Amino acid sequence: MTTKYAKDQPSGFTNHIHRIAIVGAGGSVGKPIAEALLQTGKHTITALTRPNSQSKLPSGVQSISVDYNDTSSLATALKEQDCLIITLSVQAPPDTQSKLISAAATAGIKYVMPNVWGCDLMHDPLANSGLTWGQMRSTLTDIEKKGLTWTALICGFWYEHSLLLGSGGFGFDFPGKKLTLNDDGNTKINVSTQVQCGRAVATLLSLKVLPEDEHDEGLTVSRWANKPVYISSFLLSQRDMFESWKRVTGEKERGEGWTVVEEGSKERYERGLKMMRNGDREGFLLAMYSRVFFPNGDGDHEHRVGLDNELLGLPVEDLDEQTLKAKGMLERGWHYFTNRV
Repeated sequence: MTTKYAKDQPSGFTNHIHRIAIVGAGGSVGKPIAEALLQTGKHTITALTRPNSQSKLPSGVQSISVDYNDTSSLATALKEQDCLIITLSVQAPPDTQSKLISAAATAGIKYVMPNVWGCDLMHDPLANSGLTWGQMRSTLTDIEKKGLTWTALICGFWYEHSLLLGSGGFGFDFPGKKLTLNDDGNTKINVSTQVQCGRAVATLLSLKVLPEDEHDEGLTVSRWANKPVYISSFLLSQRDMFESWKRVTGEKERGEGWTVVEEGSKERYERGLKMMRNGDREGFLLAMYSRVFFPNGDGDHEHRVGLDNELLGLPVEDLDEQTLKAKGMLERGWHYFTNRV
């Protein structure tokens, strides 16, 4: 692709992203993204919300009520925005994202960060695993066909969130004090905190869009035009997570009531797919998490592709601090479906 420079753009071109619309600005990852963007002081943030939404938005975020079934309503709300960030609950209707992308194209938005926020959908074995990653790749193609530019954040599973999803997630059943390991529990995968995701997005969207000219070697948004940006907080195994939990709580594997069992990741994955076919929603969770824990490196994008952490100036986080945060969420009764609007 021919490199574009700011000096060659038509009159009125602005080489920064200022006005950003966010879908899900009060949600699991949308909120830390909105907060991090506000902290830069470089952006105006507008949340697209449903009528009568009870979602609590970060202070400083503007709000526009929209009808997600009315593309013209969405396009009007997105008019004059520079970028659209889409974060959706798993409970959102499956066509919500496509409606948002169509509206963004109608409104003249140039940049979209789609609802990816997870594992490496660019990795063919995951994309072809019978889960949602392949569908997400189709979404990226659709964005390009509509003349928009996308950047997807590949961050792995959210760490503190996934610890609390039960045995189908990272394997922890805290009420029952039972840990189910995929295989021997030593497969390491990349995971990120939601705050680290927020930092990454805020840094990325605060860069210049294009190099000023052929002599400008600074970092720009265009580096990741129609490409993923890869980040990570930690490269961890389930056993690493359990060791952190024990350090934070002072609990011991023996004598504290913990039961640790092992089950093949492939068997768990196939069982999850069967549950999905039978209409059991828990099967998707089980299949997705166990698939990433296959002991073949599929969940380790750090070594397979590399990370953009250093380029974006992301800090090195403390694992036990994040585990302690998850412990606090657990004690407050956090639940994904009841705590995300």
